[in-house]
Amino acid sequence: MTPDPHALNCIDSHAAMQLALDLAQQAIGLSEPNPRVGCVITTAEGRVIGQGHTQQAGSAHAEVMALRDAQARGESVVGAVVHVTLEPCAHFGRTPPCCDALVAAQVGDVICALQDPNPLTAGQGAQRLQAAGIAVSLLEAGPLATQAHELNIGFFSRMQRQRPWVRMKVAISLDGRTALNNGVSQWITGEAARADGHAWRKRAGACLTGVGTVLEDNPRLDVRWVPTAHQPLRVVVDSRLETPPTSRILDAPGHALIYAAHDDPQRRTALQARGADITMVPSSSGKVDLHAMLADLAQRGINELHVEAGHKLNGSFVREALVDEFLIYMAPMLMGSGRELAALGPLESLSDARRLRWHSVTQIGDDLRLLLRPAASLLQGEAASLLQGTTASLLLPDSKPQGA
Repeated sequence: MTPDPHALNCIDSHAAMQLALDLAQQAIGLSEPNPRVGCVITTAEGRVIGQGHTQQAGSAHAEVMALRDAQARGESVVGAVVHVTLEPCAHFGRTPPCCDALVAAQVGDVICALQDPNPLTAGQGAQRLQAAGIAVSLLEAGPLATQAHELNIGFFSRMQRQRPWVRMKVAISLDGRTALNNGVSQWITGEAARADGHAWRKRAGACLTGVGTVLEDNPRLDVRWVPTAHQPLRVVVDSRLETPPTSRILDAPGHALIYAAHDDPQRRTALQARGADITMVPSSSGKVDLHAMLADLAQRGINELHVEAGHKLNGSFVREALVDEFLIYMAPMLMGSGRELAALGPLESLSDARRLRWHSVTQIGDDLRLLLRPAASLLQGEAASLLQGTTASLLLPDSKPQGA
């Protein structure tokens, strides 16, 4: 018997969802502030007839792209199975609801990796589909659901905690130094690690540094070593508006935002003339209120905040328990005395140390990439953390709000 050529190209539901996740990866650096979503449409037998991922904000979402792809192939989606990495949206934003597009297309089944955390959808998309007679199932657990959540961990953070997912990137020597005492730090790690760091910048809606780093290093803080559809917002924590108007961080392409605590009309005017936005968020100590800053960034649609700052600002983020993830590149070198990862001050007891847990360890060129997150025991309130899809506070027990 001659095998059916279509059957040779069939995949099971697990493989279809994995393909959808692979497609969602292509939305990194493209879909902000929308989540990164992939969609694969198959026949009941598992033949792929349409696929797509979310485009830039204001353009088509993954489900619509997959429907268009099926149409372009001349395939009928009536009764088809839709595999999508996040519940189809149910609200009118820049585009119509995706659940309505699936209903109109008369698909048969929809399999979602996760429920959309956006309160405007949050189960309503699934309900609308079910009301139209379409079977809906959620994975919600397992490796595929974990991948879907990790891919959009910043979107979940913004929806559930009203603040971005804060990732702190640091390059260090084997003995934990980020720079020599005179501030020299270029280059501790190799080119492969620096390129990888730019890929993580690409993930972020915004890249942040402090005015001290601007004055010392004059960084661009943009994405250059990997291709990207857009540049992240560049953010400077600058209490007294000391950023020089000639700073490269203000250069195009992209846009810069400065958070300050003390206004200076002359300096503000000069910075605004260079295109910078300036927002005042003073704390009671006269420094920038980091909590208020994160809330403001969430309001601006920032899902992931990539921090590349000096040891003083890093210390403020760590002391206030605002770091969700540490992205550390460790070089096989010994530097002796120098600047530390974060200025935390001496401890009286090891019990006062900030405990972290390993998330991954990967060799990048000659260096190691270490990804760490706060230990679960340090999470306050509802023990089910954001990493399990629920709201959680990441404040350390002894945290006291301070500025930077």
